[in-house]
Amino acid sequence: MAAPGTFILYAKNIPALRMADLLSATVKFALVKSTYAPNAAEDGHSLWSEVSDEEIAAGNGYTAGGAALASKAVEAITNGAKFASANVSWAASGGAIPAWRYAVMRVDGTLWGMTSPLIGYFVGDSAPADIPQTASGNELALKCPAAGWFDKVRA
Repeated sequence: MAAPGTFILYAKNIPALRMADLLSATVKFALVKSTYAPNAAEDGHSLWSEVSDEEIAAGNGYTAGGAALASKAVEAITNGAKFASANVSWAASGGAIPAWRYAVMRVDGTLWGMTSPLIGYFVGDSAPADIPQTASGNELALKCPAAGWFDKVRA
């Protein structure tokens, strides 16, 4: 099970980010290759279409576009809220799920007047290095931290 690195919000979408909206939206994690160069600056990436070409190949248990988050929750924390969900996983079958480096969280659909807006990402390995392929018969899982995937606090 991959323990996520530091979750980084895509700054361009922070002004639109309303945590409660994520509860009714389809939110997914997609896995992308090391060739992706994340740009989380205020003038950086904001839509899945800017990232999708770097997604790992679909097949062998991994579905194009990633996996939807289940049991989403927004919980109050001091001066803000955190976003959490159940762990996300894929079962490798019929072959290996390819190596990956980044897990990208996005909305699947239209929200905040955007089509498939990006929320944030984390590096799968602190080195950073690729997470090796997941052999057939094994599970690739992303574990939601106890503090949630990310939080948003008031200034």
